[in-house]
Amino acid sequence: MVAIVAALLVALLIPTAGPSASTSTAGTPPGAAEPDPTHALPADTLVTPPVLRNASREPNTVEVTLTATPTTLSLVPGSETAVFAYNGMVPGPTLEVYEGDRLIIHLRNELPEETTVHWHGLHLPWYADGSPFHPIEPGGQADFDFVIPQGTAGTYWYHPHPHHRSAYQVAKGLYGAIVVRDRDDPLPEVAEKLLVLWDNRFLQDGSIDLPEAQSMQGRIDFENGREGDVLFVNGQANPTVRIRPGEVQRWRIVNASAARVYRLGLQGHELLYVGSDGGLFEKPVPTDDVLIANSERIEILVRGTAAPGSIVTFQDLPYDRYIPQTRPRSWDKPRDLLTLQYTDETPLRMEVPSALRPVAWMDTTDVTARRVMVLTQGFINGKTMDMSRVDEVAELGTREIWQVENLVGMDHPFHLHGFRFQVLARNGVPEPFPSWHDTVNVPKHETVRFIVQLDDYPGKWMFHCHILDHENAGMMGILEVR
Repeated sequence: MVAIVAALLVALLIPTAGPSASTSTAGTPPGAAEPDPTHALPADTLVTPPVLRNASREPNTVEVTLTATPTTLSLVPGSETAVFAYNGMVPGPTLEVYEGDRLIIHLRNELPEETTVHWHGLHLPWYADGSPFHPIEPGGQADFDFVIPQGTAGTYWYHPHPHHRSAYQVAKGLYGAIVVRDRDDPLPEVAEKLLVLWDNRFLQDGSIDLPEAQSMQGRIDFENGREGDVLFVNGQANPTVRIRPGEVQRWRIVNASAARVYRLGLQGHELLYVGSDGGLFEKPVPTDDVLIANSERIEILVRGTAAPGSIVTFQDLPYDRYIPQTRPRSWDKPRDLLTLQYTDETPLRMEVPSALRPVAWMDTTDVTARRVMVLTQGFINGKTMDMSRVDEVAELGTREIWQVENLVGMDHPFHLHGFRFQVLARNGVPEPFPSWHDTVNVPKHETVRFIVQLDDYPGKWMFHCHILDHENAGMMGILEVR
């Protein structure tokens, strides 16, 4: 399994600063039962991707090296699979920084083809965006140097974005998580779990199933976006997470799948939805399930409300994002993602803060432009991607409202590079509270309106459907900020 490879490399990869996503920092609240020191807590079978080693000795500076290489790993039991991997593992190691840190990245391409790395959701200079404008040739290297903005603590991810090859390279294994931390985190005593979701499809010999474009499956993948029948969490199929009764855990979840939209639920449990792409909400939102489209990230709090020794399942619940003609037969069946195993320890009593961080609505009275993006199957505003054409022009420092209209019978997740935004309304219904996004799912025949501030960085920025097969085929455009 990929998890074994990751575990062997943990000793070589040390945290940049602060707790890693796999470190439990939960304490015993006042009045709660003290842990029994003679009772060892069973270990999770979930293996968390190790944190990239920080080579810098300078304060508030993180310097890392990321190398994309072809290699062979065991993705499914009993077979070896030829993959592309960051630093030899799938998923790649986690990039962990704090707000305000200077981040230096040395990226090496040892693949047999050109690639890029898109630091998905980060606000950064255009040259570092990793879009198709900045390909790295085989044997080449690129160096990036920028500062992580204050107020952007959250969960992000990185993946390749070369022109027409994003879907292929992600399917081959190139993806990894980014955690941006706040030094005044409102949840410092809550144990964290990082869950990177990915799906894939394999042939009998263990090789990745990448059908010819003109085959029946290739045409279905072109319409739906490629989905796999094996669901992975951190490179594992159905791992186990341990929880003590009464404990609260913070789960950072990344959807690194090329097309799959997950509707996440935990059997018999209410979830506390506490964050989206750009970090925490103002307060927790109780819910039975949370939708996370491909490329989105969420944060949830899981409360251990079941009895000691209980076993429950975290699942991908049915959600119909498809056009009827190519909808998979099993779309309406729940799929297991991981098992939550309760220990038999004395229950804890842990309180969840009622307030997390301030998140103010952006002012809509000083908007300088309004844009409409019409999504049809394979097109945005009736056009496909042309690297030599600028589709939209905006002035640096201005604020805009975009309306994204989906005219077809399947969902399209819409992603804007470089700038985060706030959703104002869905189908004319105002959003109930402010939150930060860089991707928003636009369901079939629906409309989403958002507001964005185009600050700091001029350049040519991509906007596109994040179903990677649609992106590859040209469902993408260029916003030039001048």
